[in-house]
Amino acid sequence: MAFIIIGVILIVLRIAGVSPMADWNLEFFGDLWKFVLPFILALIWWAWSDASGWTKRREMERDETRKAERRKRNIENLGLGPKDPKKGGRR
Repeated sequence: MAFIIIGVILIVLRIAGVSPMADWNLEFFGDLWKFVLPFILALIWWAWSDASGWTKRREMERDETRKAERRKRNIENLGLGPKDPKKGGRR
C-alpha cells in the first residue's frame, strides 16, 4: 500500500507543478520510470505475499482472534466468565 501511495503522490506533485517532479519528462526512455516504479514494486510485493502464503496466514490469524474474542464475549454474556479477572475464578 505504501508503494501505491508514493506513486500517487508523485503523480499529484507532477500535476501540481511541484519541482523537481514537474521537470521530469514523460518519455518512455526518459523519466517515466520514476512514476511507474512504485506501482511495479507494489505488484511485485503483492505477487510475493500471495505466492508465499503470507497474506493468507495473516487473514487466518485475524479470523482466529475474532473467534476467540467472540467466544470470550459470549461466555461473559452467559454469566459463565470469571468472577474476578485478577483471580480467574468463576462466579
